[in-house]
Amino acid sequence: MIAVNEYFDGAVKSLAYENNGKSTVGVINAGEYEFGTSTHETMTVVEGAMEVLLPSQNEWRTYLAGQQFEVPAHTSFKVKAAQQVAYLCKYK
Repeated sequence: MIAVNEYFDGAVKSLAYENNGKSTVGVINAGEYEFGTSTHETMTVVEGAMEVLLPSQNEWRTYLAGQQFEVPAHTSFKVKAAQQVAYLCKYK
């Protein structure tokens, strides 16, 4: 089963699927967003670049295509994108 997710008035869209656990693949439009987590997430940038402010960090870090970062469960993180960014998110 594939589920369609839409956030921030359509500025972030993803498709959720199950294959050895839950995952989503999506696109983030240019802008700044804050996401909350209910489970541990591993985010991989598929195309483009995004700046990320992880929980308990004071500095933004840029992640490029092929790079990934992890976000603990029950926290929030911020993302800034100068242009559209494609990502893959795996949930634990």
